[in-house]
Parts: sequence; structure tokens; C-alpha cells
Amino acid sequence: MSKPEWNVEGRDWPNRATSRFVDTGRMRWHVQIAGSGPVLLLLHGTGAATHSWRALLPLLAEHFTVIAPDLPGHGFTTGRPAGGLSMDGIARAVGALMAKLDLAPELVVGHSAGAAIALRMVLDGVIAPKGVVGLNPALLPFPGLAAKLFPALARMLFVNPFAPHIFAAMARGPGEAGRFLERSTGSRIDAAGVDFYRRLFATSEHCAGALTMMAAWDLDTLSRDLPRIRVPVLFVTGAGDAAIPAASVTEAAALIPGARVEMLPDLGHLAHEEQPDLVATLIGEFAQATAGKA
Repeated sequence: MSKPEWNVEGRDWPNRATSRFVDTGRMRWHVQIAGSGPVLLLLHGTGAATHSWRALLPLLAEHFTVIAPDLPGHGFTTGRPAGGLSMDGIARAVGALMAKLDLAPELVVGHSAGAAIALRMVLDGVIAPKGVVGLNPALLPFPGLAAKLFPALARMLFVNPFAPHIFAAMARGPGEAGRFLERSTGSRIDAAGVDFYRRLFATSEHCAGALTMMAAWDLDTLSRDLPRIRVPVLFVTGAGDAAIPAASVTEAAALIPGARVEMLPDLGHLAHEEQPDLVATLIGEFAQATAGKA
């Protein structure tokens, strides 16, 4: 099975100078650390990696100490956490990484499935931030029949040993990564951004990590637990998101006491890559508003 190699796929990785590799138990993490000030933890979504923060991370590093890992099964992080690629397993693993770094996040920003991990970490007492920002958060089960079909399909693909290789081969086709991203997210990002996704999609180990994560995902339990969240929460979502409907985001926000939704017109699921300046401003304003809260 092919995997992303730091000196090949990562040869000109965004913000490469901030990268380091950190060992925790059975994990070897690729993590980027930049800036100074209050600690801000960035958690990417399924199928992505630290490249998705390529423009946002430097903007946030002007005001925060930013910690951005490749999640287990993704990018250049290797190994499997004790709980596998389940939501609570990843939540505990990220907690162990933060403990190894001896850093406690005051703010957590998670994109898509990364927002679910952030809230799971709060619910399980792994971290105690002053606030959580979910960018196009994926928090509720798929409606109707899709709720049963989607996890079953992911599991079916996961147990097929050829599936990751098939996805990787598809990604190597001319223009396939860009077309897939636009269809599945509703976002148009720059050519450099598309190429970083293509590099990862073209490795079967990264594809397998994303499939394994989807197969193990438990949004039913998370959605039941959302009313127990007691920290300020802001959801920022693109109105043109082709992956997570805006109605799903507002429904999730309604379950969390005091949660607020900021809708961004004309942007898709990768809104933070389309307009990083705008998203950085919204995160900064939220951080200021929550700074004095316990």
C-alpha cells in the first residue's frame, strides 16, 4: 500500500518550515506549530491534511500559537490510536498529542469532521477550551435512508482490500482531483490547493485512512450529546456547501445552548480555503468575545 512520503508528496508542503514529527505511544504525528499567544488547535476534516490550512494558518499565527496536526490515517501522520479511527479514539489521541506538547488549547477550530472531533474532546473532558469554532461542521447523521446506507457503504469499501487502490488510481487521472473536489464540496480552490489534495488522494494509505474513519464514525451519539456542550460555539458555513447542507448546520447549532451560526454566501464546504482572510477575521472576533470567559 502506498503512503504519502514527506520528501516526495511533502517536498514543498505548505508552511513546511513549521512542521515537526512527534511520537506518542503507537503514533508518529506530523504537526505544524506556528506563532505565539493563546493556543489554538486546528483539526482538519476527513480526507484532508494540514495543507487545507495553508493560507489560514499564517493569518492565525499572527495572534495565536497555532497547532495543526495531520489526523490519524491522514497525511504524514502514521500509526493507529488505541481506539482506532473512531471519533472518540481520535479525540483521545489528539489529547495525548497536546499533552506531549504540554499545550492546552484555549480555542479549537475544526473543519467538517474535525469539528465533531473538537466537540467530542470537549464532551469527554479531554480539553477545556474557552470556545469552539466549527467550519462547515459535519455533526448530524445523514437523513433518512442515507443514515443507514452511507456508513454501510464506507464499511463495505473499507473491507474491500482493493478499494483504496482504486480510489488512488482514479485520483491520478488528469483533472480528476479538481473535478471531484468541486462536485463534492461546491468549492473552487486554487490550482495549488487542488494539487495537494491530488497528491494525497493518489496514495492508497491516505484513501484507506479516510475510508476507515468514515466507516467508524458515530454521529448518532454525538448528536445526542450536543446539548451537554457548555462552552461558546460558533459555526461558520458556506451557503453553497455541497457536502453538508446549511439546514444541518443550523439544526446542530439549535442543539447547543447559545451556539451561533455565521452563513457565508457563495462559498462551499472548503470556505476556509476559498476566503481565508474572512474566516480568520471571524475566528479572531470570536476569540476576543470569549477571551474573558472561563
